[in-house]
Amino acid sequence: MPRPMYRSRSIRKLARVTPKKRNVLHFKKKAPKRPHCAICGKELNGINISKNSKGKSLRSNARIFGGVLCANCTADIIKLASRIENGELKLNEIGVKQKEYVLQLISH
Repeated sequence: MPRPMYRSRSIRKLARVTPKKRNVLHFKKKAPKRPHCAICGKELNGINISKNSKGKSLRSNARIFGGVLCANCTADIIKLASRIENGELKLNEIGVKQKEYVLQLISH
């Protein structure tokens, strides 16, 4: 049985045949995937995903919802929040995914 550190799903298991014709398993860490927008699922631009970057602040944008939402969804959330604050819309008239971020923006 593999060691506990290799029992994770975040480790790739590679079947290899050695020069002596033995079947062995090699373990390798999976490459990180590109981050996606929490609302529309589009890949986020301007984010460094290399292993050398230190901390989340160097990997995400400095704007509001940076590293979580794409620019189009962020603009929609800002519009919805301003319309709710002005009384043009009600909270129950917007989508479920958007409601969470609108509430965050209104509370600030």
